[in-house]
Amino acid sequence: MLKILVPVKKVVDYNVQVRPTSDNKSVDTANVKMGINPFDEIALEEAVRLKEKNPETTVISITIGKHTVQDVLRSSLAFGADRSILVETDLELGPLQIAKVLCNIVKSEEPDLILMGKQAIDDDCNQTGQMLAGILGWPQVTFISRIDLQEKEVFLKREIDSGVEELKTTLPCVVTVDLRLNNPRFISLPNIIKAKKKEIKVIDAKELDIDLARKTKIIEINEPGQREKGEIIQDVDELIDCLKKSGVLNK
Repeated sequence: MLKILVPVKKVVDYNVQVRPTSDNKSVDTANVKMGINPFDEIALEEAVRLKEKNPETTVISITIGKHTVQDVLRSSLAFGADRSILVETDLELGPLQIAKVLCNIVKSEEPDLILMGKQAIDDDCNQTGQMLAGILGWPQVTFISRIDLQEKEVFLKREIDSGVEELKTTLPCVVTVDLRLNNPRFISLPNIIKAKKKEIKVIDAKELDIDLARKTKIIEINEPGQREKGEIIQDVDELIDCLKKSGVLNK
């Protein structure tokens, strides 16, 4: 029996233009559409597909945050996860603290595979999966675009600058996924209704006896500066002249 743990995060919808709060200390999420982090959604889709190939597979989704983030767990259950875990805390956690919490859950749940998004689109840290694997002492493969399980062996592919890299590791392991792995399904109404009956286990983060104090501090958040107006170049000769004038190319 295979057990897959899929961490998910609630973020501002990728179609929404984010803006900082008036004090420039955080991102304004008031009255803004939110949902599952797109990379986590891809990881969840792949976990469900693996379950469809092997019905004995158990898929567990997990998120960390306030009580209000339970909606992303309901969405993950509607996707096809068997059950969910909410580690409840009011603290704003960084990648290291999240990795520590996940490590604690891994010890109790004992999953064979941790399948997660390579990064969250709100902070773009791209660190949690790597930190979690380091703390657990498990092998890790990042940014994968294909995964194939054969017994205890895992065959993976990921895109690199020079082409496609093929890798092999063994379970248990941590795998982070890239955009090209799959296209997540649309959640059907019957599955949304079924998800309401599935289990969400709530754990108070204080009970885990973990130091959740952040080691970094957000000083300020600002919108990107106004980009300069572009110029249309008619041909290569004009491009070279422009590069020379700008000093990029020596005359």
